[in-house]
Amino acid sequence: MLMRYLAPLVLMGTLITGKLSAQTSQGPVGGSSAAAILERLDRLEKQNLELQNEIRKLRGELAQAQVDQNQVEQKPDAVAGEPSAALASSAPSVAERLDIQEKRTEELAQAKVGASQRMPVELTGMLVFNAFSNGKFGGTLQNPVTAALARGQANTGGSFRQTVLGLRFHGPALPGGGKAEGSFYMDFWGGVATPNGNLFRIRLATVDLIWKNTTITAGQDKPIVAPREPSTLAQIGLAPLSAAGNLWFWQPQVRIQQRFRFTESSGVKAEVGVFQTLDQAPASTPAAIAATLERARPGWQGRFNFYRGNDDVGYQLAPGYHFSASHVAGVSVPSKLFTLDWSAKPIRQFEFTGAYFRGQNAASLGALRQGFTVLAGNRVIPVHVTGMWGQFTYFTTPKLSFHSYGGAELNRAADLLPGSIRQNMTYAGNLIYKLAPNVLVAIEASQNRTLYINNGLRLNNHYDLALAYLF
Repeated sequence: MLMRYLAPLVLMGTLITGKLSAQTSQGPVGGSSAAAILERLDRLEKQNLELQNEIRKLRGELAQAQVDQNQVEQKPDAVAGEPSAALASSAPSVAERLDIQEKRTEELAQAKVGASQRMPVELTGMLVFNAFSNGKFGGTLQNPVTAALARGQANTGGSFRQTVLGLRFHGPALPGGGKAEGSFYMDFWGGVATPNGNLFRIRLATVDLIWKNTTITAGQDKPIVAPREPSTLAQIGLAPLSAAGNLWFWQPQVRIQQRFRFTESSGVKAEVGVFQTLDQAPASTPAAIAATLERARPGWQGRFNFYRGNDDVGYQLAPGYHFSASHVAGVSVPSKLFTLDWSAKPIRQFEFTGAYFRGQNAASLGALRQGFTVLAGNRVIPVHVTGMWGQFTYFTTPKLSFHSYGGAELNRAADLLPGSIRQNMTYAGNLIYKLAPNVLVAIEASQNRTLYINNGLRLNNHYDLALAYLF
């Protein structure tokens, strides 16, 4: 078989040699032309010699492989787990080499992104299509987080705005045995919900300096005290259960995590850092007072995650704290919160996760936009708040999972003005099915229940059908 492929090469070399000899006998040849011809002849002879050596080598390997195969066939009763010496020492066949080469080619073809610093970069993300429908108290938003006070028209449509694009970076080694990593995620939730009005927006971006027991992170992420959130494909542009128990603002921050291991499967991860708050004045605030509000302030946060077990079966419990201050109308309004989040997975098919917070002036972390109230005489007081959420997940098969979640935020009525929100609740249920390893389809139904002081309860139903392609 090998000679069939090599024969044309040998014939070509013979023809070239004969043609060159004929040209030489037909007339004189210049010195430079003769030198070039001799050089080409020498190169062809070397190539022919290399091909002959390769042929002999391959013939020897094929013969040895045939001998080894015959020896294996003559020993059908070999004990499992104890291969013969001939089988262990046999060289890979030509077919095996070809298969390995094809696999290597496929791996190389999967490289999608190159970096100027020659460090590995991965393109990741999720292309998401949502078909949604809101009731008459949903306003004009795709994902309302509260039921509107006034009745309007029902809102139905489709959107790709919740598509997420991301890059993951794997950087160089650091002194002390560490490594550098990073990530950057964007979506199209910026701008307005009109054709060609959707803009890129930074969601998450982090640079991590990682050592064995220590990680230093700088970037934009959820609050340190609230890393968890429910599983959904219906609400991605805004975190699920926004204004209903989930503190979620994606804000700049710097944090350090120190890991302490008690046993192989238990320990604590202590995390402290500085989080940039995003203060927002309540709608009832006079314009002159709202203009004095400092939008960004440093917040001090800490979280201590006690864990036991692993990803399949395990438990986590993490208390935390937040402290900052809002500056408005020449006064400082304290923001103090105690937080607690957890995850319980007693068996592989079932998981219960959630979070809780209690304190005052939580609007700057993603709670309802009424962290403080301006009273008569421009007196400013913080609004006391309690929030919580929980999710039950049932993994029926590796492809199908059911999620039921809900959350609520309760503001103290004595701290609020008429027309403010006393309580906001959201509860939802969804199922997520894997059509393929990277193709998901999900259906979800949810309801917002918002209680206004002096205006009563408003309800809004939301339905969503999502199709997502992961890459």
